[in-house]
Amino acid sequence: MSGTKRARVISRHELCAGIFSLVLDCSFAGEIKAGQFVNLYLDDGTHLLPRPVSVCDADVTAQTVTLVYRVVGFGTEYFSQLREGDTVRMLGPLGNGYPVDELYGKKVMAVGGGLGIPPMLYLTKMLCDKGVNVQTVLGYRDEAFLYDEFKETGVPVYTASDTGSIGTKGTVIDAIRQNGLGCDVICACGPLPMLKALKDYAKEAGIRLYVSLEERMACGLGACLGCVCESVGADGHSHVHNKRVCKDGPVFDAGEVVL
Repeated sequence: MSGTKRARVISRHELCAGIFSLVLDCSFAGEIKAGQFVNLYLDDGTHLLPRPVSVCDADVTAQTVTLVYRVVGFGTEYFSQLREGDTVRMLGPLGNGYPVDELYGKKVMAVGGGLGIPPMLYLTKMLCDKGVNVQTVLGYRDEAFLYDEFKETGVPVYTASDTGSIGTKGTVIDAIRQNGLGCDVICACGPLPMLKALKDYAKEAGIRLYVSLEERMACGLGACLGCVCESVGADGHSHVHNKRVCKDGPVFDAGEVVL
């Protein structure tokens, strides 16, 4: 990671209501690991803190990074108004990603729910590149954004939605059980209730689970301790039962953290 750089907007699209895809030129595309994030900064003197956004995809050849986010406040609304050719300050890659190199020879299930779906796309692509046996389970509300991109990877894609309009009616756990899916390792990103349910499922089935946690971040660099989560063991930085989501995570072995 180096200092912030101006990144040029290659494209910006609304994938579905309130959810946008932003493609930026990115000199560090080759350094990005699945599960990491970047900080985007506003060119606004009244909003100093950056907005962390998970990496959805990275193209080493084109030197681009794709970010997918939901408009929820001033910062994300600002990014949703960017146009091709505009520039934005970006810092990254940040945080720790999924242990892709350790998953070779394993049967992996990549599970994403809501805005936890985008980072699963890059993870799926990286696992495919390494010849890992991977399948994906995606949990939606009512609009299947990025579904075609997952299908293009060639891996099996299973879905669940609240209404049953997209795949299994219910949760990702319902989709896993209904389709009789099994694996050695689960890599997951999504809302906390989903992660808690997966932790219970993985414990019952004897499956190793990695989770990506989301907390409100200030610096994104591990300095401010504003995004700590409760850990099982004492943290080497603070010497209490906390871990910094931005620096020690956002990806953790589920056995390391209290959900």
